[in-house]
Amino acid sequence: MADTSVIRTDAAPAPAHVFSQGLRKGNMLQVSGQGPMDPETNTYIAEGDVYAQTLRTLENVRAILEAGGASVADVLMFRVYLTDQSLFPRMNEAYGEFVERYVPGAELPCRTTVFVGLPHPEMLVEIDAVAVL
Repeated sequence: MADTSVIRTDAAPAPAHVFSQGLRKGNMLQVSGQGPMDPETNTYIAEGDVYAQTLRTLENVRAILEAGGASVADVLMFRVYLTDQSLFPRMNEAYGEFVERYVPGAELPCRTTVFVGLPHPEMLVEIDAVAVL
């Protein structure tokens, strides 16, 4: 059985429910869904601005990855949850800039985007990730 470690960092929002920010099992690291919350103020940011919300959400994911000993370049898959299809172009623009900044070379992570209802009305986006170290 692989060793399991709970990942916790103050550089990302504390989980509000009964789950871990991240969980590392062997060489796999799963980051729980993150939203556009500022970890210092514990408030949602950029109401109505999916571009800014996407960048904040990805920075929260990155903080948990790094706390678990991984980087964005170690991510196999990002899953993006959006509240509306019309938000896709601006989310995709922010996502592309983020990945270009943190993933050197052509080995880009996989991604799935789905359109859903999210737990808080301020949230336009939620993102989780799985990485292999």
